[in-house]
Amino acid sequence: MSINLSKGQRIDLTKTNPGLTKVIVGLGWDTNRYDGGKDFDLDASAFLTDANGKVVEDSDFIFYNNLVHSSGGVEHTGDNRTGEGDGDDEQIKVDFSKVPSRVHRIAITVTIHDAELRNQNFGQVANAFARVVNEETGQEILKFDLGEDFSVETAVVICELYRHNGEWKFNAVGSGFSGGLAALCRNFGLQV
Repeated sequence: MSINLSKGQRIDLTKTNPGLTKVIVGLGWDTNRYDGGKDFDLDASAFLTDANGKVVEDSDFIFYNNLVHSSGGVEHTGDNRTGEGDGDDEQIKVDFSKVPSRVHRIAITVTIHDAELRNQNFGQVANAFARVVNEETGQEILKFDLGEDFSVETAVVICELYRHNGEWKFNAVGSGFSGGLAALCRNFGLQV
C-alpha cells in the first residue's frame, strides 16, 4: 500500500522494505493553466552529492545530456518534452547497490527549460508529484504531491533519497528556486 507524504516528511525506504535495491522515482505534472503561446518543457535531474550537499564531479549530475551515472546506480530514462498524458512524465531509476559510497544524497529536481525566455514558472504548473516505485515488483511505495505552493520559481528540488545509518530514506523537500537549472547547479556546487 502506497503512503502519501506531505512537504517536510521523511520516510524509510530500505529498512521497512527489506531487499529493496532498485526503485523508480516517477515525476509528473500538468501545465494546463497557461496560455502564452509557448509549450512547457519540464526537465527532471538528479544531483548525487556528498555529506555537505555538494556534487563532487560533473558526472554526478544526471540530466537529459548525461542520462546514466558512471556507476550505473542512477539513470534518467529520457526527456519528455511535452508532459502530456497521465502517469509519470519523466523517471529516474536508482539502484542503491550501485550508488558509490561517497554519495550521501540524491536530490531529485525539476526545472522549466528556458523559463525566463518563455515567461514561465511553477505557478503555472499543476498536479506535480513524485512517487517511488519498487522496480522489481512495480508496487508504488510512496507518493508526494507538491501542492500549489509555487509562484515565480523556475526550479524545484522535489525530494531527496539519502543514506542514514546504512539505510536509504526519502525526504519530501518541495523547495523552489528562481534562476532555473543554473541556480540549482550553483546550489549543488557545480560551475555554470
